[in-house]
Amino acid sequence: MTLYRAQMNEYHIPVLAEESLELLDIKPDGIYADLTFGGGGHSSLILSRLGKSGHLFSFDQDADAKANAATIHDSRFTFIESNFRFMRGQLRLHGVEHVDGVFADLGVSSHHFDTPERGFSFRYDAPLDMRMNRRGGISAADVVNTYDTTRLTDVFGRWGELQTPYKIANCIERARMVAPIATVENLIEAVVPCTPAKDRSGFLSKLFQAIRIEVNGEMRALEMALEQSLRVLRPGGRLVVISYHSLEDRLVKNFMRSGNFEGKTTKDFYGNVSSPFEIITRKAVTPSEHEIADNPRSRSAKLRAAIKSDTDIN
Repeated sequence: MTLYRAQMNEYHIPVLAEESLELLDIKPDGIYADLTFGGGGHSSLILSRLGKSGHLFSFDQDADAKANAATIHDSRFTFIESNFRFMRGQLRLHGVEHVDGVFADLGVSSHHFDTPERGFSFRYDAPLDMRMNRRGGISAADVVNTYDTTRLTDVFGRWGELQTPYKIANCIERARMVAPIATVENLIEAVVPCTPAKDRSGFLSKLFQAIRIEVNGEMRALEMALEQSLRVLRPGGRLVVISYHSLEDRLVKNFMRSGNFEGKTTKDFYGNVSSPFEIITRKAVTPSEHEIADNPRSRSAKLRAAIKSDTDIN
């Protein structure tokens, strides 16, 4: 039984698994980087397509993911305990300058949402943490208790795309003047005056997303990983990314289209759009109705893929 089969009901069901593998177009002797190991589902599938001389480097900063990786005993596999923002440097430490494919399944795993003590979900009362890497860094409690209203407003508006970020920041400011906001329930109670009765779940999802992104520096980490993909991919190498919300998808789409995060394209002398990538997925690939029925959390997934142009490697 592969790790994929063993873990899929325990940790995280790999989303768009076969579609991802098809778009990666695995070469048996290729070198690949999976930037989000998690429960190992996608990594195991990549390994199943590699030959004896192929190799997979999988990244994850989470201790639970490291424990999952320890169950894979394969000389073609190397687990790197690191945030994927350090992809290029970590690969070079392992003697690898270039790879044939980079894959990332962004967002939070089902395991994290379903582990109450991690504080990622508003469904369970727990300490406000939300750190992917629990060895250091700020926690969600640090954000809601120490950021001033201006900074909180920016977090809620930018990362949560909430409609009334200033009102939410004020609710939190008033609540923490009475007592620190230390738990999930404390936070939910603090924002009750701002919570719409008709869409409580949607509101809290966006609120928790905003805080989680801030705690883990997710958007900057994604930018860094995408920029580094241009340096580590060989010409003809493939970049395949699954995103789960509009902020991630916009970055990925713009970068594949233009090589920058604003989506600004340039044209050559003949008027042709100049881009470091050839886009494979003109429209994002989304889960089938059958997959959504089996795994409702896949509903918001969008898969995009592109090929590194046949130019000199940076």
